[in-house]
Amino acid sequence: MDDAIKAEADRVFSEALEKTGARDPRDFYRKSLRGLRQVNPDGYKKAVAHYQEVLVPSIANGEAEPLRAWREYGRLIAEVTVNGRTVSIDETGRSRPYEEDAPMDLLVLHLPDTKSGRVILVSLPPAPSQAQRATYELLVAGKHRLPESS
Repeated sequence: MDDAIKAEADRVFSEALEKTGARDPRDFYRKSLRGLRQVNPDGYKKAVAHYQEVLVPSIANGEAEPLRAWREYGRLIAEVTVNGRTVSIDETGRSRPYEEDAPMDLLVLHLPDTKSGRVILVSLPPAPSQAQRATYELLVAGKHRLPESS
């Protein structure tokens, strides 16, 4: 991958993060990729190829909105990790099937098809509502009590 293209994609993404106050998912997705490498080498290769051939170039050349492109990348990682369906959780806690152009203030989760699989976080909104935090705590973190409010 060309260093200039990667630098431009990073710059555009950093500007979008700063402008919107969105969370930077890159460290989380890197950790997910490390785990994926162990459990599904072919899925790992697919995710890395998408990063190099689609994600970075599309952000660098302005073809993709950077926040949505990264969220889609997170969804791809989740999909190659475990079969399932991706859902969006609105501020009231209601879920609906995920749509690529969904607003960035939704919690996005990948629900496994099997009971033994774990729910995978795809994207957190910049300021999760109480219902979104509760959903995350229960389904992703596995906690049955909400943390004390401050």
